Amino acid sequence: WADEFQFDGFRFDGVTAMLYHHHGVHWDFLGGIKEYFSEHVYTDAVVYLMLANTMLREMDVNSITIAEDVSCMAGLCRPVAIGGGGFDYRCGMGPPDMWQRLAEVPDEHWGMESIVSMLAGRREREKTVGYAECHDQALVGGKTLALAMCGPAMYTEMGCQSDSMEVRRGLALHKMIRMITMGLGGEAYLNFMGNEFAHPD
Repeated sequence: WADEFQFDGFRFDGVTAMLYHHHGVHWDFLGGIKEYFSEHVYTDAVVYLMLANTMLREMDVNSITIAEDVSCMAGLCRPVAIGGGGFDYRCGMGPPDMWQRLAEVPDEHWGMESIVSMLAGRREREKTVGYAECHDQALVGGKTLALAMCGPAMYTEMGCQSDSMEVRRGLALHKMIRMITMGLGGEAYLNFMGNEFAHPD
């Protein structure tokens, strides 16, 4: 892809499933160092990812690589030269799940301390791509965040002549969620076009 089509950025999907013998299935990552440096780690996969990042940098020094890793493996986004995985960014996968959970709770009961802790709790010197929701969440039977915020009124009360308080409040929350995620969720922001612009389905 880099050679033939001149791609200069790559998102490596499912990195967690590659990194561990257990593929991250039925495993709660709590952040302990033994989770990342133990017999659970699939060394061949780690070496492959290091080589892939090295090769891409040799082809184009400005190429960008992003790891979709829910485990938050230590060093994955550090340079290969110092023993890291070589990725530029990791996907911040916790915040979208948090927002989906909070969408089921009245917003007056949201705790700002826990929201800020989730958004700002990242590994030092490892850049993160923040995002508020992912299209996968809606595809697997969930709701888009906009629909969760606005409710069914979104289908009937979005016209110029409508003045639905439910929709106005929902869209205000939708905007605030994006603002705080952009501000605290990482060093870059990922926009899923349908979801992020309030498409309901």
